[in-house]
Amino acid sequence: MSEVEQKDMPGAEVAGPEAGASVDKIRDILFGSQIKNYEARFARLEENLVRETVELKETMRKRFDSLEGFFRSETEALAARIKAEREERTNNFHSLDRDLKSIHDEMNRKIHDLDASTAEGQSTLRKELMAESRKLLDEIAERHDSLRALLERRVGELRHTKTDRALLSELLIGMATQISEDGQPGQDSNEGH
Repeated sequence: MSEVEQKDMPGAEVAGPEAGASVDKIRDILFGSQIKNYEARFARLEENLVRETVELKETMRKRFDSLEGFFRSETEALAARIKAEREERTNNFHSLDRDLKSIHDEMNRKIHDLDASTAEGQSTLRKELMAESRKLLDEIAERHDSLRALLERRVGELRHTKTDRALLSELLIGMATQISEDGQPGQDSNEGH
């Protein structure tokens, strides 16, 4: 009881430690069994609370350890997967790089071969064109010579023919002169008669 309650009670005017001890005795007599019962209950409740708190702490620690282990294993698995994917991509990149280099080399070789065959084809074509042009020049020169010879022969024939005509005309003129001279003497003979 508090001091206020003791002052309100008649006969509580006894002061000192004796009064406090007597109040405890009275309280033990009146409420002793109930208080002990409550104290035992509180002690059991406190024990249960401490035990459950310890169990809860242990359960939470186990769960956190389990969760930490799960996260650790998942992180390690993810790191391993990322490492494997990185290695695979690196290998793929190197493979593609090798393929591109071989394709580049093959294309360069084909371009070089094409250039060489084109140059060879052009050289062959030039040689053929030169041979054909020489052949055409020879043929043109031959035809020119044959045409010149033919032309000279025709000109010679014409000159010869023209000369024959000149002879023929001279002959005809000579004959005409003779005929006219022959005709005139007859006139002279007619006139003398």
